[in-house]
Amino acid sequence: MNGLSASELKRYSRHLALPDVGIEGQLALRAGKVAIVGAGGLGSPTGMYLAAAGVGKIGLIDFDVVDLTNLQRQVLFSTDDVGRGKVESAAARLRGINPDVDVIGHNVRLASDNALDILSGYDVVIDGTDNFPTRYLVNDACVLLGKPYIYGSILRFEGQVSVFDAQRGPCYRCLFREPPPPGLVPSCAEGGVLGVLPGIIGSLQALETLKLLIGAGDSLIGRLALFDALSFRWRELKLKKNDDCPACGVNPTITALIDYEDFCGLKGTAMSSDTPGAVREITATELKKRLDAGEALTLVDVREPYEWDIANLEAYGAKLIPLGDITDRADEIDRSREIVVYCRSGKRSESAVRHLQGQGFDNIWNLRGGINGWATEVDPDMGTY
Repeated sequence: MNGLSASELKRYSRHLALPDVGIEGQLALRAGKVAIVGAGGLGSPTGMYLAAAGVGKIGLIDFDVVDLTNLQRQVLFSTDDVGRGKVESAAARLRGINPDVDVIGHNVRLASDNALDILSGYDVVIDGTDNFPTRYLVNDACVLLGKPYIYGSILRFEGQVSVFDAQRGPCYRCLFREPPPPGLVPSCAEGGVLGVLPGIIGSLQALETLKLLIGAGDSLIGRLALFDALSFRWRELKLKKNDDCPACGVNPTITALIDYEDFCGLKGTAMSSDTPGAVREITATELKKRLDAGEALTLVDVREPYEWDIANLEAYGAKLIPLGDITDRADEIDRSREIVVYCRSGKRSESAVRHLQGQGFDNIWNLRGGINGWATEVDPDMGTY
């Protein structure tokens, strides 16, 4: 009679007791289709709560595998899942929470050539990633498709959450028209994150999604909530639609998806050693050959001490000088030898190379892919993170 089965009436009884949800709201949730981009720290709580709430279709978009370093915060996974594809593992977990939910796995990297096709099949898009190219990609795709974008961001002890919907308010580009320079904002892997923080922010993303689907309450559209976990303080910023926004303004210039790696300055270009200010790169394979040949190279590791403890090139004479100390300790680096700087992935080390070039270091290289690149190309037994 009411459209819900006896099992559903029992499962969602606490929802049905809410005046703002009831039968009609629960049916709206069952009809809802939500895409979650990134089955990680933020994607874990959002996926679990949306499945438990009875959202009818949940799409998981991720191409990664479960790593031991994920387990400190990505509660969708267990130790037994390490090495298993995230989409496969997460989908099984969500189906276990609620077998009535249709969980669709997209085991791909979301990119300009597939985003519109994938996201067009969903009503709401949740961004659970931690990189700027994907954020701008998701925003632009949602603007073009006319769909709301549930934004969340976490780093160290702080988090942000908002709802961007160009149909009713500002989009992400209204707030952040341009991305920060590469390397300026560390990723969670580089800067760290308190394990419980994505649970807090991800749950709020799930909350905003449920409110949109059932049409209840005041949405975060036009507002950005900021949370400081150490002081337990919340702040709220009012956001306005920018008429000059290139994505959702009066005369938008972004009418198709672009190359977001290039837009965010992350696409490397070949540079010769004669290019002024060029950051020369060396691959891990090339570096290993030169070290094996006995060449006198100085290796500088600009990561943090805890990262050094996970994996390092101490056996090849590497010296640890964290990026924050590079200015004060530059005189510890031998200028008479070729220098190779490395970090986790190559971003911080690129910044260090540019800084050292400004101090007169000429014969200097950045290790492409960082220590993780070394583990991939040279030493598969080395720990990655």
